[in-house]
This record gives sequence, structure tokens and C-alpha cells, in this order.
Amino acid sequence: MVRLLLRTAATIIANAVGLLVAVMLLPGFSVTATGFVVVLLIFTGVMILTEPLVTKIALTSMPQIRGAISLVSAFIGLKVTEWLATGLVIGGISNWLAATLLVWLGSLIAGILIPLYVFKSLAQNARN
Repeated sequence: MVRLLLRTAATIIANAVGLLVAVMLLPGFSVTATGFVVVLLIFTGVMILTEPLVTKIALTSMPQIRGAISLVSAFIGLKVTEWLATGLVIGGISNWLAATLLVWLGSLIAGILIPLYVFKSLAQNARN
């Protein structure tokens, strides 16, 4: 149970980092301060739900996109989040492509580093 909570927290923090990277680097990409938490939770929920579906489709129908599963999930997550949340504005097609890449890259790096350094001591304390 503790491991699931730590993994969920790490995913949320990693997605927050990814979204903030896109906000800082892309001029047309913006998230309102009040809507950030809603955008983050919707985006994370969509990512968690779509990744297994995209993986299954990739393995059965299009095995060539196996390496891009997280990118496809990030794109779908951004699109659904933009539809559902009013606080997210992505901009034109170049911003869509760049935002997908930046959010994915920021989430990937944070998703690797956060559990490694931040939650390592919490996980050890939980075991004791």
C-alpha cells in the first residue's frame, strides 16, 4: 500500500514537472494558477488510463510504435485535458508537438529522479 502511494505521488510530481517545463519553454502553452491542480489531476488520470490501452493496441496492431507509447499517451493526455479543463491552453500545431515532447521528457526525467533520490529514504523508513 505504501509503495502504491509513493508511486502515485511520484507520478503526480513527475507530471507536474513535465507540465511546468512546457509552461516555461513554450510561449503559447499556459496553465492558469488556479487550474493547475485540476489540469495535473486530469492529465495524470488520463495518462494512467490510456497507457495500458495504447500498449495493448501497439502490441497487437502496430508493434512499430512500442517505443513511442508514452509519447502517444502524453499527446492523448494533453488533448483530453485541454477538452476537459478550462485552465489549459496549448496553442498551435507546433506547440502541440513540442508540448508532447517536453511534457513527456520532463515527466520521464522527474519520474526517474524523484523515486531514486526523494522517495528512497521514505521507502526505507516504511519498511522499518
